[in-house]
Amino acid sequence: MNPPDPRLQEINALEAEAVRAVRTGRDEEANRLWGRILQIDSSHGRTLTALGQHAFRQGDMQSARVAYQRLVDADGSDPRQWINLALACRNLRDEPGEENAIQHALKLDPMDLPALILRGNLLERLGKTHEAARAYGAAASVSPPLERLHPDLRPAVSHALAYREKYNQDCSSFLAQYLDPYYKQFTHEPLGRFRDSVDIMVGKKKRYDSRSEVYHFPRLAPIEFFDRADFPWLDPIEEAANEIRDEFIAVLSGEEGFTPYISYPQDVPHNQFAELNNSPRWSAFHLYKMGERVEENANKCPKTMNALEGAPKPDQPGRTPAAMFSLLKPKTRIPPHNGVTNARLVTHLALIIPEACRFRVGNDIRQWVPGKAWVFDDTIEHEAWNDSDKLRVVLIFDIWHPHLTPAEREMITAMTTGLKAFLGASAGFEL
Repeated sequence: MNPPDPRLQEINALEAEAVRAVRTGRDEEANRLWGRILQIDSSHGRTLTALGQHAFRQGDMQSARVAYQRLVDADGSDPRQWINLALACRNLRDEPGEENAIQHALKLDPMDLPALILRGNLLERLGKTHEAARAYGAAASVSPPLERLHPDLRPAVSHALAYREKYNQDCSSFLAQYLDPYYKQFTHEPLGRFRDSVDIMVGKKKRYDSRSEVYHFPRLAPIEFFDRADFPWLDPIEEAANEIRDEFIAVLSGEEGFTPYISYPQDVPHNQFAELNNSPRWSAFHLYKMGERVEENANKCPKTMNALEGAPKPDQPGRTPAAMFSLLKPKTRIPPHNGVTNARLVTHLALIIPEACRFRVGNDIRQWVPGKAWVFDDTIEHEAWNDSDKLRVVLIFDIWHPHLTPAEREMITAMTTGLKAFLGASAGFEL
């Protein structure tokens, strides 16, 4: 074993005594002991930090700055060292020194939350509104939720969020006024996508992208609701809506064949579906399930099954097609979630729709219209509400994504068949 370093032993002893002196209010004694340590090791990091913190607490910003400057000159590898120097400079109203220290902190860690907040504070004080908003926006993007922050940081992050929100509101108001004559020029043009793009840019709406939970097919445009005119095969299905509804009512009166829409085992994470897992509040009467026709149920709904023959059913063995009557009981909400694959889209045919029933995909919130259908990409976050006192019923079925080529569809079918062979009993996912 190497013998103990006498210099290190002496420093440790002096440091311990300095800590005791501070705790008992003997500031002059503590300063004398820290000075002796620096005579032995002029770059001793803990001592320089302690000197700086002590001077800062005493309001001696010049001494704090000297200590912190010596520390970064000797080391400078920790963003906190530069942040401490920036705070001392701020209190001395040395804005160039403050900016330089913040830049060094962010060079070491561009996602350091206190450094980003300090940058925003400095830019705000300098009247650089746009730059401050960007800095505060960066701070907001890396910050955990307020309730998970250290209490000392919450006021600063709250200010950053409020500043950024106010900035976005000002920008939104300015653009609304600026673009008004252009909107009037294109009164009869469909500008919904453009309006959404502006709202997303200024923070009024969130950006929603396709997030396929199981299988994602790249370069398919994520579209919340597709143009109804692109699906002429829906016409005869809508024309049969009354007959389909009557078949459902007959099935409902029999009270057989209905199962919870969500049925996770107890030993797997339920996530947002914990409240509805194995619950009759959201149930289904399956016609096709996991790619197989449910004969007992399908035989009770011949007109419905005949109407579905006109839809371009996806072919993913063990997975699709899928079709069901979806029942949402009064005062029930389906939480936000994403579907399993964008290789297929989901169709709703509205059958029994009380007032106060809504459906959201991304930023687009709609109300079902009895007898009418829509097609949407369920890999974009979506949710549903039934705030009424009555039952809501929709026929749900999936279709091939129309932008897939015939060859791509065949390859997806082949791949799914191969996965089914590989996975065996573990294969499958539900709609």
